[in-house]
Amino acid sequence: MTDQKMTKNDAEDKTKDLEEDQKKEATEDLDQGSAEEEKETPEDGSDKNEDQDNEDNKEEEKEEKEDDEDLNTKYLRLMADFQNFKKRSQKQRSDTLAYANAEIVGQLLEVMDNFERALEQDADEGQEGFKEGMQMIFDQLKGVLDKTGVEEIKAIGEVFDPNFHNAVMTEDTDEYESGHVSGVMQKGYMLKGRVVRPSMVKVAN
Repeated sequence: MTDQKMTKNDAEDKTKDLEEDQKKEATEDLDQGSAEEEKETPEDGSDKNEDQDNEDNKEEEKEEKEDDEDLNTKYLRLMADFQNFKKRSQKQRSDTLAYANAEIVGQLLEVMDNFERALEQDADEGQEGFKEGMQMIFDQLKGVLDKTGVEEIKAIGEVFDPNFHNAVMTEDTDEYESGHVSGVMQKGYMLKGRVVRPSMVKVAN
């Protein structure tokens, strides 16, 4: 009788132990599943955050690229404007100097005319040295003007051109064709391609 009771008690204890083990295993499985879900959830969220960050970075890179292109375009325009301004300034400065030099050259040409007239006269006896001295001064003055860019306008035998020649009279001549310059009454000059004084000429009929 005692053995049967102990066996019954043992069976009940084993049943209780088995139930507790099953509950314990179920609880552990539940805890493990929850832990895995919690573990997976952050990973999914991290992936989403990473995708969002990549999209944001791409958008920022696109905006930065557009800003760089805008800055580059503005820089090129600014450089073009500066180059144009520089060219205009240089041209204005050159024109100013050219006009200023032209006025001075025009006055010096009158001095050269007087020198030439004086040198065309025959020197009196004993004054040959004086004439030679005047010739040296004239040559020196002409050399200075040549270095400045002054050049004589071609006239004799050239076709009459009102841009370079100032016709004061016409004449009948067989030496030159009609419409050609037959004589020069006053030499004309240019300064660096610009007419300072036109030639005063006679034109053949």
